[in-house]
Amino acid sequence: MLEIILCTYALLVWLLFFKLKVLPWNTASQVGVVSLGLVGMAALIFTINVVTPQSHDVRVSNYVVEIVPRVSGRVIEVPITGNTLVRKGQVLLRLDPEPFEQKVAELKAKLVEMQSKAWQLDSDVKAAHGELMGVTAQLELARIRLAEARALAGREAGSRFDVENYAAQVKQLTGSLDAARAAETRARTARSAMVEGDHSSVAQVRAQLATAEWELEQTVIRAPADGQAINLQVRPGSYAAAIPLRPVMSFVETTQHVIAFYDQNQLTKVEPGNEVEVALKSKPGKIIYGEVESIVWSTAQGQFIASGSLPTTSAELAHPDSPLRFPVKLRIDPEDAADLPMGARGESAIYTDHLAMLHMVRKVIIRVKTKINYLVFKLE
Repeated sequence: MLEIILCTYALLVWLLFFKLKVLPWNTASQVGVVSLGLVGMAALIFTINVVTPQSHDVRVSNYVVEIVPRVSGRVIEVPITGNTLVRKGQVLLRLDPEPFEQKVAELKAKLVEMQSKAWQLDSDVKAAHGELMGVTAQLELARIRLAEARALAGREAGSRFDVENYAAQVKQLTGSLDAARAAETRARTARSAMVEGDHSSVAQVRAQLATAEWELEQTVIRAPADGQAINLQVRPGSYAAAIPLRPVMSFVETTQHVIAFYDQNQLTKVEPGNEVEVALKSKPGKIIYGEVESIVWSTAQGQFIASGSLPTTSAELAHPDSPLRFPVKLRIDPEDAADLPMGARGESAIYTDHLAMLHMVRKVIIRVKTKINYLVFKLE
């Protein structure tokens, strides 16, 4: 576009000074024509770089999830193919479930055994409680008879033998009552340790069984989202370990982000919602439309590492590189975002709300760029 403007300006000069000879072509006019052209081109370039900034560094990125099994085991099935679309929840691979099934079966049998013991302890508690109630009733009856015998003996209407006999029964039954209470306490304590509370034997077995059933479920690894497994190397017979540093595959989600990097002074007029056009090398001849989602106003140069040392003022250490660019997140239209390849690179232009008449210049430039993307500059 700049070349077209320059050619148009040259044509206008030719018409005014040579064809129509409206103005004389002398030293003053020559200096004026050259100066006006240079100043005009410089002003145009500086202006469009602010009101319609362009970036030569646009990147398409996807979320990548490292698939690490939650349990360790031998891989018995890999039902997917690498680099093909997989839907969320679809099975990625299966581990040998036999060791986990055996553990679940063992804990289920143990739980049944513990529950049988718990039922027996319930019976023991009921029997001990019944024994206690019986002894209590006998003791109450013996105390009543003892009181009656003492009353009769006091009126010389009864014998001292009856008083002593009932007193002995009360003493014996009191001991039996203490023994019955102790037996009931022991039975209830044993039942509580077996059944009641989070730390009971039955509760512990149930927790172990729940963990074992969860581990059994984890032998089937499913896709966390829509995407595809890249560089799928795991095969049946491989051993998958539940170690974060040993993923079995890398899963690339279909969710994408398009990021453009702009010089810091190019973003003075840019706001979220501004129109965006993107030209990717992988999509030659196609303009991808979108808008500015947000600007990440942060760079690594704005961060100081926490330490006991004071910040340095050395120019070499404070500014080791040129000023970093700010990333701009772009929201691409859904119809254009359907088939963007991960890692694609290209250029983008942002059209701000200022000097809209100059947007056409940038639109022509970006369209010329996407046509140039058809060319492959290689000699072999």
